[in-house]
This record gives sequence, C-alpha cells and structure tokens, in this order.
Amino acid sequence: MQLDPDEIKPLITRLKRAHGHLASVIRMLEDGAECEDALTQLAAVNKALSRGGYALVANGLQRCLAEGGPDSVDAKKMEKLFLALA
Repeated sequence: MQLDPDEIKPLITRLKRAHGHLASVIRMLEDGAECEDALTQLAAVNKALSRGGYALVANGLQRCLAEGGPDSVDAKKMEKLFLALA
C-alpha cells in the first residue's frame, strides 16, 4: 500500500534527523570519543529508528482501517511487521 506523502512527511523528517545523528556518532568514533558518549548517542539513534518504524506501521494500519474497515486488516501480516521491528 502506498501512503500519502503528506502522511509520511513527519516520518521522513524523523528519519533524516536520525540519519544525521548517526553520522555524528560515526564522526565521534572516528575522532576517538569516549565509548560511553558514543553509546549514549547510538542508543538515541536506535530509539529514533524504532519509533520511525512503529510510526510507519501505525500509519499503514490507520489507512487500512479508514479505507476498508476492520475486516480489511490482515492480523498475521500486521503481527509480522511489528515483530520485524522487535
């Protein structure tokens, strides 16, 4: 299913921010930053990516429900998508 560009614009912004944050973690490591500082920042990137994935699944689910009602949702497929993020 294609999502409306207006619906995913905030998600794209979030992922671009995470991308930039990851680049800064890589620079930290290349510059010899403290392990603890790099891990703290890496954890923040990981959380941002996870939230982005859940937001994507949630948007897709909302779209399915709005367009086809509860019977249009494939529960097994949704479970698989959520577990892929775990």
